[in-house]
Amino acid sequence: MRYFKLTMWVVLAFLILGIPTASQAQVAVGVSVHIGPPVLPVYVQPPIPAPGYIWTPGYWAYGPDGYYWVPGTWVQPPVVGVLWTPGYWGWAGGVYVWHGGYWGPHVGFYGGINYGFGYTGVGFAGGYWRGGAYYYNSAVVNRGTVVLHNSYVNNTVVNHAAVNRTAFNGGPGGIATRPTSAELAAARENHIQPTALQAQNEHAAGTNRALLASVNHGQPAVAATSKPGVFKGAGVVAARPASTTSTNAAANRNATTFNNQSATHNTAQPSPRTTQPALTSQQARTQPGNQPQAQQHQAQPQQQQHQTQQQQQHQTQQQQGEQHENKPHKP
Repeated sequence: MRYFKLTMWVVLAFLILGIPTASQAQVAVGVSVHIGPPVLPVYVQPPIPAPGYIWTPGYWAYGPDGYYWVPGTWVQPPVVGVLWTPGYWGWAGGVYVWHGGYWGPHVGFYGGINYGFGYTGVGFAGGYWRGGAYYYNSAVVNRGTVVLHNSYVNNTVVNHAAVNRTAFNGGPGGIATRPTSAELAAARENHIQPTALQAQNEHAAGTNRALLASVNHGQPAVAATSKPGVFKGAGVVAARPASTTSTNAAANRNATTFNNQSATHNTAQPSPRTTQPALTSQQARTQPGNQPQAQQHQAQPQQQQHQTQQQQQHQTQQQQGEQHENKPHKP
């Protein structure tokens, strides 16, 4: 009897000690549901409100009434030198699990989801830190009327091809990307949780029924905003249908590819305003002064045709002259 009581106390102790570990795992991972999120809406980025802000893309969150859209917004980082790793939905154990975003010195794994505007599925190409200052890639940042002294242009991240707008990793139809060694290392670094304004932005979205996927059918009226939690007035952007021609510019701006040698992990960064991206083979062929001779000749078909006609006329005259000389003369 005494042995049985001792065994029960040991089992209870293990259970009690295991509760904090399970709770921490649940807080770190987040919500899990049996239905995957809708595709990402197409929208243009609202203008940056002021220098010092970093773009955080919109995402589908889950509440009591189902999925709802949390608008993308500009946020001031909590400290100097950190970048935002977006959250993502991942398939695991037969359910979709939400992995929350965080601030850290390097961008980690976010499911390979192409959120656009520099978040291409791998790393971040919208800007980088150097010497305590943040430099913006003007190719993917909507400056509006704001003057950004620390900026550069890296057009190699812009891709006009079709974009996979799937919003989850793994499972049927999900993104098949797996974390790289650098992303795994970034996951082990010290992280900072979302700021109070980011939490406010998500809370405001959760109380707005117009942002429910069941109401907006994947096209929220507030897809992005210049300031967190501000869903009315200037700086508020609505989603656009991806199938219409008028939204090609929005789709192209929301579609980016990533060069692994760019600003993924704050290494090998281009110098602002001085370093230009290397030209691709296709760009090199279209640059002035790099035209091949064959293209230069093709650009002058009329001149070639005129020269050919002159040569033919000259040959005809020579043949007529030779025939005249060889013709016998009458006495």
